[in-house]
Amino acid sequence: MRPIKSNIIEADLYRYNKCKSISMGMKYPGFCYTYYYRQAARYKNVFFLGTYYRYMLRRLSIKYGFQIPPSTTIGPGLYLGHFGSIVINKNTKIGKNCNIAHSTTIGQTNRGSNKGCPTIGDNVWIGTGAVIVGGISIGNNVLIAPNSFVNIDIPDNAVVIGNPATFTSRLDAVEGYINNTL
Repeated sequence: MRPIKSNIIEADLYRYNKCKSISMGMKYPGFCYTYYYRQAARYKNVFFLGTYYRYMLRRLSIKYGFQIPPSTTIGPGLYLGHFGSIVINKNTKIGKNCNIAHSTTIGQTNRGSNKGCPTIGDNVWIGTGAVIVGGISIGNNVLIAPNSFVNIDIPDNAVVIGNPATFTSRLDAVEGYINNTL
């Protein structure tokens, strides 16, 4: 049984140079991993297919350095630009058209006022080495600069920079960064 190409996979695929064929998209490590992530989540209750896709996802996780559990909620249009060390907690929620660069951690805080995992909105660009932790909300159209440490809520249309994170409101925050969306 060949998996049917769904709209969510088409949106992910299109983010990679407007690709339209899964076989062409497989040359991109980010799409290859995302495809198996989506299928592992889709077939989690089907014994043979679920086992196969989880096995492939595990192999690709070791190969590319991505650690994104199939139970993580991620909207369509995920773009992983470069392989290498992306860790996302399973309880994180990510909206549509999110770009995540390498050496990024999106994780949980176990105590304090921000206990929990982040909720990330639509059209968010996360730069290299960014760390986003805690039960915080990241709004829509947000650019998180490389090497930023974010543990505070961020409103819509903002540019985030630094450790500790500070933000500036800007309507064109992700203009030129979030490309090829459906």
